[in-house]
Amino acid sequence: MYDAGTVISLTGGQYRLCAPLAGSAYGVVWRADSLHATGAVALKLVNLEQMERAPSTLRTRWLASATTEIAFLRGLAPWDGRHIVRLLDSGEHLGLPAMALEMLDGDLAAYLAAQAAAGRTIAPQRALDWIGQVNQALAKVHASGWRYLDLKPGNLLLDHAADTLKLADFGTNRRLDDLRAHTYAGTANWQAPEQFFPDANGYATEARTDYFALGALLYYLVCGRLLRFSSACGQAWQTHGREAAATLLAERRARPPVLQLDEATLFAGHLGRAAVPGLALLRRLLADSPAERPQHALEISRLLGQAASLLGAPSIRGAA
Repeated sequence: MYDAGTVISLTGGQYRLCAPLAGSAYGVVWRADSLHATGAVALKLVNLEQMERAPSTLRTRWLASATTEIAFLRGLAPWDGRHIVRLLDSGEHLGLPAMALEMLDGDLAAYLAAQAAAGRTIAPQRALDWIGQVNQALAKVHASGWRYLDLKPGNLLLDHAADTLKLADFGTNRRLDDLRAHTYAGTANWQAPEQFFPDANGYATEARTDYFALGALLYYLVCGRLLRFSSACGQAWQTHGREAAATLLAERRARPPVLQLDEATLFAGHLGRAAVPGLALLRRLLADSPAERPQHALEISRLLGQAASLLGAPSIRGAA
C-alpha cells in the first residue's frame, strides 16, 4: 500500500507521491512531484498488495516484467523515443523495481471512450496519423531487438501539447532472437491468431505479431468498434481464462474469420477516397499468417502515405 506524501528515492533523485493514476495486475502508477527538478512525473511501482497475495511463480514473472521494461527504456538514446514514453529515472523501492516516467495526458482508451460518450468520432486523417506514429514506435522496439506483444489503446499515452501518441508499458516485451514458443502474454481483444491460439508447445509469436495488433487498432480507430474476431477472443478469455482458445475452437469448430466482408466494407466506407490503399494495408496487417503480413515498418508507412495523400491530409508522421 502506498500513501500520498510518501517520498520514493531512486537512482537520480527523490519523488513525493501525490495521487494514484492507474493500476494493473502487478503495477501501480502515481503522479509524483520531483524533489530535485521542476514538474510532475508518473512513478511506476510494484503493486505491494497483489505481490503479497500472488504465488511465487507469478511474483517472479511480475518482477521480470518490470525489470524488462526498465532495461528496454534504459537502452534508448534520449533523442530516440519520439513515440515511446521517456524514462526519467529508475531504481528500487522496498527492494522492488521502480521507475519515473514522463507525465503525459492520459491513455488513448480513456480518450476514445470520452469521445464516444460525447458522440464524436475520430477523423480518418487522424486515425492514419496515429497509426503512423504507433508504427514508428513499433519500429524502434523491433530495431532494439524486441517484440512488444501488448499493443492496445490503454498502452498508448497522449501528449496533447505535441498532438502525439507514445507507446508505454513494456513488461510483455520478448527478445526477437528468442523465438521459442512461450507462455501466454498480452490482451485477448488485440491479439493475433498465433498469440491467442497456442500450438503444442505454447504461443509462437514474432515481430509481425505486433503488426496484427496494429491492424486491429487501425480498424478500431476508423470504425469505432472492435473486429468481431477480437471481440470473440476477448469474450472467450473473460469467460474461460486459460481455456479460452480451446473453448472457442470447440464451439466454432474452427478459428473465427479475422476480417469479414461486411467489416471490410464498413472500413472502406469510412475511408472514402483512401479506401483502396487503406483496405490493402488493413488486409496485410490482419493476415492470418505472420508470413503474409508486412515484413517491415516501411511497407506499412508507404501504404499509410498513399492513403493520407488521397484524403488530402498532411504527410503521416512515422511514414516514409
